[in-house]
Amino acid sequence: MTSSPSSRSTTLPKVAINRSLIFAMALSCGLAVANIYYNQPMLEVMARDFPDQPAIPMIAMLTQLGYAAGLLFLVPLGDVLERRWLIVGQFGLIAAASVMAAMATGAVGLMVASVILGVGATAAQQIVPVAVALADPARRGAIVGTVMSGLLSGILLSRTLAGFITAYASWRAMFWLGAPLALLGAVLMARMIPLHLPRSTMSYGRLLRSLSVLWREEPSLRRASLIQALLFGSFSAFWTVLAFYLAHSEYRLGAEAAGLFGVIGIVGVLAAPLAGRMADRVGAKPVVLAGALLVVLAWGLFEAWHSLFGLAMGVILLDLGVQSALIANQHLIYGLRGEARGRINTLFMVAMFLGGTLGSSGAMLAWQQAGWMGVGCLGFGLALLALLYGVMTKGISPSTSV
Repeated sequence: MTSSPSSRSTTLPKVAINRSLIFAMALSCGLAVANIYYNQPMLEVMARDFPDQPAIPMIAMLTQLGYAAGLLFLVPLGDVLERRWLIVGQFGLIAAASVMAAMATGAVGLMVASVILGVGATAAQQIVPVAVALADPARRGAIVGTVMSGLLSGILLSRTLAGFITAYASWRAMFWLGAPLALLGAVLMARMIPLHLPRSTMSYGRLLRSLSVLWREEPSLRRASLIQALLFGSFSAFWTVLAFYLAHSEYRLGAEAAGLFGVIGIVGVLAAPLAGRMADRVGAKPVVLAGALLVVLAWGLFEAWHSLFGLAMGVILLDLGVQSALIANQHLIYGLRGEARGRINTLFMVAMFLGGTLGSSGAMLAWQQAGWMGVGCLGFGLALLALLYGVMTKGISPSTSV
């Protein structure tokens, strides 16, 4: 496909993508995306504080829906506006929503704040395309993997931090802490992200309409998105229900223990740069299939090995599998069209987080109706579908960038 007359590319800014910049982007990604997951180990405690409001367990789903909305309506703006100021503005939105959540006196205020937190947290998905734009194509997988390791650390360690803060202070204290952490991300990105990255001259309306064109014309994007949506749904099913499982099973453990499983999962994050380098060398598909297989095996451990050690081993496999597939799929999609990376990222991440939302809501329903076994059937089924679909599809290679 040829370039649209309404789009343009400018020369990349003369900015070396050195270790300091990569670290700042990785840290900021983690600080942004953590806001989606702070609530997961706190759900059971928040539900006790609002016993007459049964909607509290749906907060995790609402936050992810807010994230999906931000991906759809904010992330594409990175293709036409200055990314630096978009990112800084979104971190400001996170800080304001954190204060709102900390001061909430009922479920409605907490639910509204959760949606806004999800919208603001898409700052992370503005940062990743910056890393791609500045990276040497031969090192794209490795650099994206390193930046994504920060994002994935934020996903996992957010649960650990929230679990400890909730156990020793309160869930409100965690949201109060979230505000200055978001402002730290804003300062880092305001100081370090270069201005004048390549962007399109499309209008906002045309930009959004072009999403459907990209989706139709890029089969590899559709395949990667569906696989990752299934895997992330499986991932979210586990983490959404974990705090309830630990509290109401024979373990009788609280938010602090649920958070500690995030530390265990950091083993998977360490594989993110390795997965990127493997995708650089052998292509995306073998890494994606290996990741999906690990997620299937993780759910087998969860259901067959009923012990805390079995849970820990399963968490390592689950996080390693999901993160490896994610890095490999991103390596693939970021090679499609250079001027449309924001919109490509939008489509991929919207699909992924809608999968996560369905996984979270489905897991809560399964937990209420069939307990841990029901959640296991859901998580295993989603992962197996991703693996089978990946095996059945032919080898995929990016189309020529335009």
